[in-house]
Amino acid sequence: MQRYFLDNRPQSDRFELPDDVAHHFVTVLRAKEDDMAEFVLPDRKTIMVAKVVNVTDKNAIMQVLESYQPQVELPVETTLIIGLSKGDKPDLVVQKATELGVSHLIFVETAWSVAHWGNKSDKKLARLQKIAKGASEQSHRLKIPMLSYAESLDALSLPEAAIKVVAWEESAKQGEKSALAHVFSELTPGDHFVGLIGPEGGLKATELTHLEQLGFTPVGLGPRILRAETAPLYLLSALSFALELNELV
Repeated sequence: MQRYFLDNRPQSDRFELPDDVAHHFVTVLRAKEDDMAEFVLPDRKTIMVAKVVNVTDKNAIMQVLESYQPQVELPVETTLIIGLSKGDKPDLVVQKATELGVSHLIFVETAWSVAHWGNKSDKKLARLQKIAKGASEQSHRLKIPMLSYAESLDALSLPEAAIKVVAWEESAKQGEKSALAHVFSELTPGDHFVGLIGPEGGLKATELTHLEQLGFTPVGLGPRILRAETAPLYLLSALSFALELNELV
């Protein structure tokens, strides 16, 4: 069933679709009477199921059938900080990280970043935010991740209480295996987890030292060296297993 996010709660059990939703549901998907869709209400907790009772050329009148509050979000708020990568790699990371439950994605320029956003950051974020919204709808999430940009590691602003890790390839090369699992085992519902992944060229040793001073724990992501676009997805998948499938919290 198609899912959409609503910015305003319908005032009654019968409501007309917002223009952007109507364009996709009526014009693109060619919805007809009795077709159903799910709508995430502005509280980002409640799902409303409604069916089409009347279709016009460009819009539809919906009848609410039921409401419910599923539990589909990760039990911890999760922020990923991603070193700028070239090409369309940010598109892939945003789409897949959204499907895997990320709450906030921060793209940051580091010493070895090949890409440079500069004054193009607003335009790039606007496009990536659309990708995040579509991925949230497709994966039936209740929230759309927030995207932002930091021009350097020094420009990052993170909650002091956040539990922070940085993926460090030297940890993997040296056979370190337990740091990430230990961090996951200490998480409890409601915590804020932050994971930082460098760009294609990785992070400089001086950057790692700086991050450690900010409270980041260096961790390995297994014995293999992962691409910049693969590492954040590995991290989120491992987090989901630890907190949702393995029931550590």
